Amino acid sequence: MIDKLKNIDTDIFLALNGAHFPALDDIMYWASDKYFWIWFYVILLLLVVLKFKRKRIVILPIIAVLVLFTDQSSSAIKKSVKRYRPCHSLTIQNSVFVNGQCGGQYGFVSSHAANSFAIAVFLSLLLFKYYKWLPFLLFDWALLVCYSRIYNGVHYPADIFGGALLGIIFGLIFWRLYLYIQKTYYSDTVKK
Repeated sequence: MIDKLKNIDTDIFLALNGAHFPALDDIMYWASDKYFWIWFYVILLLLVVLKFKRKRIVILPIIAVLVLFTDQSSSAIKKSVKRYRPCHSLTIQNSVFVNGQCGGQYGFVSSHAANSFAIAVFLSLLLFKYYKWLPFLLFDWALLVCYSRIYNGVHYPADIFGGALLGIIFGLIFWRLYLYIQKTYYSDTVKK
C-alpha cells in the first residue's frame, strides 16, 4: 500500500514537474526564495502593528515562535522520515527538472509549505475582521510557494501536503494560544 502511494505521488510529481515553461522558470525560482518574500513579511507585520497597538507586544512574539516552531518541527520530521527529495532520488533524478538548487537530502515534510500555511492560517484568523481580502491573498501566496517547490524539483506533492497540514495545525494551535492569552491577560479596558 505504501509503495503504491509513493508511486502515485511520484507520477503526480513527474507530471507537474515535467510541465514547466521557460517563461515561468524565473517566477517559480523567486517564489521559492525565502529572502525574496521579506518585503511581503514586512507588509504583513505592518498590518499587525497598525491594527494592534498594544497587543502587538504579544502578537509579534507569537508569530515569531510559530514560524520557529513550525520550521524546526518540519526539519525534525525530515530527519526522522528520511525520504529523499525528488532531485536526490536515484530512481528519478535524471527525469527531474531542477530549477535552482536541490536543497538538503530529505524532503518530507516541506518546511516552505509548513511555514507559509502556518502564517496564512494565523494571520487570516487575526486580521480577517479588518481585511476581508487578506485570507485570499495569504492562501494564494502559500499555494504559489508550495507549487514552486514541485515546479523546482525539490518536493513531491506528499511533502507539500504534509507540510501544509503541519502548518495548518500549528497555525490553529498558536491562534488558540493567542486567544487564551488575550482572554486571560487582557481586560476589557485594553483595546487593541
